[in-house]
Amino acid sequence: MPNENQEVLLKVDHLCQYFKMGPGMELKAVNDVSFDIKKGEVFGLVGESGCGKTTTGRSIIKLYDITSGSIYFKDTRICAGTRSYRDAIKAAKAKFAATLKELKANGAPEEKILAAKEEYKKVREEQLNNIRAAKDDHKNCDKKYAEKLVAAVDAKYKSILEKASPEELPTLQKEYRKERAYARKQKLITQIQMIFQDPIASLDPRMTVKEIISEGLVIRGEKDQKKIDEMVYRVLELVGLVREHAGRYPHEFSGGQRQRIGVARSVIMNPDLIIADEPVSALDVSIQAQVINLLNDLRHDLGLTILFIAHDLSVVKYFSDRIGVMYFGNMVELATSDELFKNPLHPYTRSLLSAIPLPDPNYEKQRKRITYNPLADHDYSVDKPCMREVSPGHFVHCNQAEFEKYQALLAEKENA
Repeated sequence: MPNENQEVLLKVDHLCQYFKMGPGMELKAVNDVSFDIKKGEVFGLVGESGCGKTTTGRSIIKLYDITSGSIYFKDTRICAGTRSYRDAIKAAKAKFAATLKELKANGAPEEKILAAKEEYKKVREEQLNNIRAAKDDHKNCDKKYAEKLVAAVDAKYKSILEKASPEELPTLQKEYRKERAYARKQKLITQIQMIFQDPIASLDPRMTVKEIISEGLVIRGEKDQKKIDEMVYRVLELVGLVREHAGRYPHEFSGGQRQRIGVARSVIMNPDLIIADEPVSALDVSIQAQVINLLNDLRHDLGLTILFIAHDLSVVKYFSDRIGVMYFGNMVELATSDELFKNPLHPYTRSLLSAIPLPDPNYEKQRKRITYNPLADHDYSVDKPCMREVSPGHFVHCNQAEFEKYQALLAEKENA
């Protein structure tokens, strides 16, 4: 398990993803979600269908343009929304209008009116700068990343070319041009790869396995066919398939084999982060275990960091270092795997855990399901909730009264 001081690879900051549902209507698929993933860990994201897990994963990999918030990968902002900045301008404008009306009604001097106007202008200009920066980061993060790589290649070969003999120079210049062209085609976002939920829908039926797996390499600028073939064969064997499978089509494989092809397609790009979007939910139980064990082996062999999205809490507990629980677009609880199962605090988390079946008839006879009803379990009419750290590393979406109640509950458990 990663330690607290380990490098943060991905940081999701106040992510909001809203979809238009018609005139004046929108669906808040993901609403103000924040978490981070440390290098080398598996972060589990769980919740019922429709809670926003997959949308969160797709937003991270830029399949959607996010509504608001920021996503940082390797300390670079790769996604940025502008809604919060626009809302801040609207709020400042409304506040200025109310202040102006009050000042005029009270016969305030011109200096106070000008001061209020200047304050509004300052806030507006600040938020407009934030909007411009967000759009620039969102659109040009890959371009800036490629420029850095090109600059690094230029610096590397500058001294080499200067010191090269006339006989070595043509070969080195060729290598330099090839490496520079390769660097120019690199994208930061390709260091995040995704394994999709449905193994057959995510594979092109008109392409062979070799073409499917190698497509990312070709797009990235790899032209050496022999090298591509060797990389495809190596990764096929890595995921438990054989070289002969490279010439076949997706319909010739079972569900588990297709998912292995999906894993191979993501692994061949040598990513730093893999988003596994319910990779086992469409598979038989025996095949689920094989795919999970495969991901676990790849995680340790290749040093992968994984965002693991799933329904099955038992699988998530086995596979994840930390777990985030989502409900209706909100993150309601976040803790280490052991802590979450030992001390579930949010009523929805307790409800999910109570639904886990065990292969024990006596336990199943006595198991009581906990039903979660937000209207009955919470009173947020006055005291609004937010994510609070109840104990070190254990965050719960709660108000002040619930926060004190959870802390008392944990203290009681420790003293028992």
